Amino acid sequence: MTGSPILEVRGLKVSVAAQPETHIVRGVDLQVNAGEVHALMGPNGSGKSTLASTIAGSPAYKVDEGTILYKGEDITKWRPDERARAGMFLSFQYPTPIPGVTMVNLLRSALQARRGAEVPAREFIAEMRSTLAQLKMDESFARRYVNDGFSGGEKKRAEILQMGMLKPDLAILDETDSGLDVDALRTVAEGVNELKRPDMGILIITHYERILDYIKPDFVHVLVSGRIVRSGDFELAKQIERTGYDPILQELGITRTEEAVAP
Repeated sequence: MTGSPILEVRGLKVSVAAQPETHIVRGVDLQVNAGEVHALMGPNGSGKSTLASTIAGSPAYKVDEGTILYKGEDITKWRPDERARAGMFLSFQYPTPIPGVTMVNLLRSALQARRGAEVPAREFIAEMRSTLAQLKMDESFARRYVNDGFSGGEKKRAEILQMGMLKPDLAILDETDSGLDVDALRTVAEGVNELKRPDMGILIITHYERILDYIKPDFVHVLVSGRIVRSGDFELAKQIERTGYDPILQELGITRTEEAVAP
C-alpha cells in the first residue's frame, strides 16, 4: 500500500535559463507517493533529464509555468541545497570526479548538511560501516577520492552509497543504468532495492527497460517532446522493449526530428 504524496508536479513547463526561447518540458503532471517506484522513459532529447534536474532545482533551467510540491509544500523557487537538506536526492547520469576529496569527507559533510548539525565521528563511522555492509561494499571504497579513477559501475555505486547515508524521502535516479554492463547494473540495482523504504518515493529516469527488470516499477510513464503521453504499469516498459518508441511517435504523428527538443 502506498502512502501520502512525496512529489507532485503540476502543469510544469520549463525552458533553458540561458535560452528562454528553448522550451523543453511542455506541461507535465506527475505524482509520486511514499512507497512507490515510478519509471520515466522516453527517446533521446524528450526532456527526461531536464525534468529530473528541474525537480532537483538546477539553475540551468527556468520554470515558466506550473508548480513542484514536495510533501505538500510548494518548493518551485527553492534552491538546490534547500531541496537536498529537505530530503531530495538526485543521482547524476555523469558523476563528476573530485580529486583530493575522499568519499568519507564527502559523506560526512553531506550528512551534516542533511541533518543540520555536526555528526559525532564515532556515530558517523558506525553509520557508514553499516551502510557499506548493507550494500556489500568494502570499507576501502570510502577512503578513495570521489569518482577519481572510478569505473562506470563504481561511480554509480558511489551515488548509491550517498543515497544510503542520506536516507532521502525522494530519490531521483537519472539514467543510473547508463554505461553499465550486466553485472554492474545488477549490483547497482540490488543496492537501490536494499535501500527502498515504505516512506520513500523513487523516480527512475531511463531509456531502456533493462534496469526495470531488477527494480520493479509500480508505474511507467513515457515522455515525448516534453509531455507525458503514456502511463501504465511494468507491461508498458516491456512493450517499449519489444517495439521501441516508434509506434508511439507514429501514433502521435511525431517524427524523430520533431521529437528531439532537448539538448
